[in-house]
Amino acid sequence: MKTYLVGGAVRDKLLGRPIHERDWVVVGADESRMKALGYTPVGKDFPVFLHPETSEEYALARTERKSGHGYGGFSVHAAPDVTLEQDLLRRDLTINAMAESESGELIDPYGGRADLEARQLRHVSPAFAEDPLRILRVARFAARYHHLGFTVSEDTMALMRQMVAAGEVEHLVAERVWKEISRALTEPDPDVFILVLRECGALKILLPEVDRLFGVPQPPLHHPEIDTGKHLLLALKAAPAELPVRFAVLLHDLGKGITPEEVLPSHRGHEKAGLPLVRDVCRRWRVPKELAALAAGVCEYHLHTHRAFELRPQTIMKMFRALDALRRPHRFDDFLQACEADARGREGLEDREYPQVDFLRTARSAAAEVSPQPLIEQGFEGAELGKALDRARIEAIARVKEEYHA
Repeated sequence: MKTYLVGGAVRDKLLGRPIHERDWVVVGADESRMKALGYTPVGKDFPVFLHPETSEEYALARTERKSGHGYGGFSVHAAPDVTLEQDLLRRDLTINAMAESESGELIDPYGGRADLEARQLRHVSPAFAEDPLRILRVARFAARYHHLGFTVSEDTMALMRQMVAAGEVEHLVAERVWKEISRALTEPDPDVFILVLRECGALKILLPEVDRLFGVPQPPLHHPEIDTGKHLLLALKAAPAELPVRFAVLLHDLGKGITPEEVLPSHRGHEKAGLPLVRDVCRRWRVPKELAALAAGVCEYHLHTHRAFELRPQTIMKMFRALDALRRPHRFDDFLQACEADARGREGLEDREYPQVDFLRTARSAAAEVSPQPLIEQGFEGAELGKALDRARIEAIARVKEEYHA
């Protein structure tokens, strides 16, 4: 029985990056042997065990054979006679198919170290094509390591295109897709994730609403980059690395993809037009409700934010109610950050001033500080109390607006 450190920990150690978790492969053992040593079995799809002291994951060396469609369409063989090289062969990328022995020796049968040095994301073997989820993983790794100079190798990109053409992507389950999307959006270059998916054709299958934005023109006065798809990529780059904000930015302009050609480059009403598309995406990939609510709010009200200084206090209060801004200040902050990313995601305007954020945050705080107690003492109750409270909050917003105009 021998144990080897494998995968991401070996890769990131060679890159000089911090190691967040360590995975191990055990060669020459079976399930009964692992249990006898005190390991706790946790794997559902294949034999994985938790170390009795460190709780790190130890998986038995295994091989896989394609037996159906999608991520789960595999039969797994794990036995003491499976070699380390056989286990590494079934992995996705060469940079993830390296191992380190207990003595610190690097085992690299498929050229992972050379691809690290060449900054290439390359598949280990033709078996890559058996798991369509690997397309999203490659795009995610491209988003993670783009700033280090990594690109997807031409042969791997060609294989990914073949997989898309064969219809494999259509068999992916929602939970797996959302897990990859949500992780990729928090990587250093989320725009690269979108570009890689688009280049291989998977974006059109997974997020057709986003793919449709590329090639759609916008008014150059407001969007010097003109292309809506390019604007989306710039906005993603401008957004902070927080999943709720970046996901909302990803979907904020979906309505522009269905603007009738005869009215282009104008997109009047694209905010309302995009709402059903946002809901479709969130339903398809089972997006958590809180993220879906934020994405819908940004889609519907991002232009309100851009025009905040022009809006009447009543309109601002109406927006606050629609966004539940008074009760959910953290979500409203995410909303404002997404709108700011939209404003700055424009060619040559990346460093523009955006005082709307400070104004609306101050107006929200002023409205939230209005107490119903004085109104109750004045005799207001029921529906009349609600109306009086609303009027008082609108007056508070008006005072903030006057200060900003002073």
